Amino acid sequence: MNDDSWRTFVFGRRGTLLALPAVMLAACGKPSAVSIATGLPLAFLGEAVRMWAVGYSGVTTRGDAVTAPRLVTAGPYAYVRNPLYLGNLLTAAGFAWAFTGANRPATRGVLVAGALTAMLGVYAIIVPHEEEYLRATFGAAFDDYVARVPRIVPLVEPAEPQQGSYDPDVIAKAESRTFVTFGAMLAVLALKAARA
Repeated sequence: MNDDSWRTFVFGRRGTLLALPAVMLAACGKPSAVSIATGLPLAFLGEAVRMWAVGYSGVTTRGDAVTAPRLVTAGPYAYVRNPLYLGNLLTAAGFAWAFTGANRPATRGVLVAGALTAMLGVYAIIVPHEEEYLRATFGAAFDDYVARVPRIVPLVEPAEPQQGSYDPDVIAKAESRTFVTFGAMLAVLALKAARA
């Protein structure tokens, strides 16, 4: 399997691959009141970043193949090129912290590091795949965007020029699976906390 077909394969299965760390946390995590109180705000912040990004990018972010009808550089995309993935990392870090408060420190370290490393591994494969598509589709406009906006660490001030507009109506449709997953993680966390 060459690099391109490997990246395509991983991109098409990113949802399943990213669910594995969540299952690991749900199975092995032991939450505490403090870890829940400190981790959940980060998880909710991550989902807020995702919703902001989806309002600009639309439902195309949910497909099994890379597609983009236009190059969006407004909203969160004016600060960072991958706000959806940044949101996912914040959410994962929040849930990893929330789920592992009562685990022994070494176990907690392995669970948190394992969850985040798995996500970063998936993103290390799919981000270049997406960027290849965007470069081939939008050419110099994408190269200019790359020169102005960092991949994962956000700018303090938004980059100019910006194109794209926010559509809150797309969030319910584009984020339905994410909302279900987020809700399931909250339910499992509540059950585990109640049994502790």
